[in-house]
Amino acid sequence: MYQFFVEDGAVGENFVHIAGSDVHYIRDVIRLRAGETVRVSTVSANYLCVVEEIGANFVRAAIAERGIAGTELKSRIVLFQGLPKGDKMELVIQKAVELGAAEIVPVAMKHCVVKFDEKRAAAKTARWQSIAESAARQSKRSVIPKVLLPMSFSEAADYAKTLDVVLLPYENENGMQGTKRAMEQLRPGQSIGLFIGPEGGFAPEEIASADDKMRRISLGRRILRTETAGLAALSILMYYLELEEESEDAGISG
Repeated sequence: MYQFFVEDGAVGENFVHIAGSDVHYIRDVIRLRAGETVRVSTVSANYLCVVEEIGANFVRAAIAERGIAGTELKSRIVLFQGLPKGDKMELVIQKAVELGAAEIVPVAMKHCVVKFDEKRAAAKTARWQSIAESAARQSKRSVIPKVLLPMSFSEAADYAKTLDVVLLPYENENGMQGTKRAMEQLRPGQSIGLFIGPEGGFAPEEIASADDKMRRISLGRRILRTETAGLAALSILMYYLELEEESEDAGISG
């Protein structure tokens, strides 16, 4: 079943109006036909819809079911990813969206090889946002995660101050028991930041400046590539948070 995103204003009493680039995608790429079922999400609700009419610049779908279960974590997870070389950021964004990240912040750290000027940063961010949208559709997310413009480490650290918890996987941090304790202290609904270093790792001064703001954790005994580390950490987060959400929904105290 295909997933689409619309504004709340596009939802009527018994129909959803789809416009923009999705019309071309529906009509010419996946070639949906009247009578087929699709999933439509706004920022506030999810709908099961049946395509009724496909026009030149709109698609009209009848609402078959309102308030279907969403797929979002109760927690807002922000991935602060040290800029990797090549096209690795595209893979990171795609998989981070699948794993539940709500925002991805590219971070220019001291050991990053990649450097962007303002124009190139804007173009890259637009490309990354498109990848996030495609991944959100594929994974049936209820919202499209936001990819922000690249920040410096200090800017990212300041941005992270607005979050409830900030975690920093670090290769010199030993022991998964510490990671387990950090995860068990998380609660659904908290905002959580996750800082991942680039290929060259965090600079000592970056770690020093983060010590009073972020909790260092381990991802195991092996050294993970930058494009692996964030996905491993997000997988651990997703497991603990969804387990806690299930316990809360079942009325079981964590």
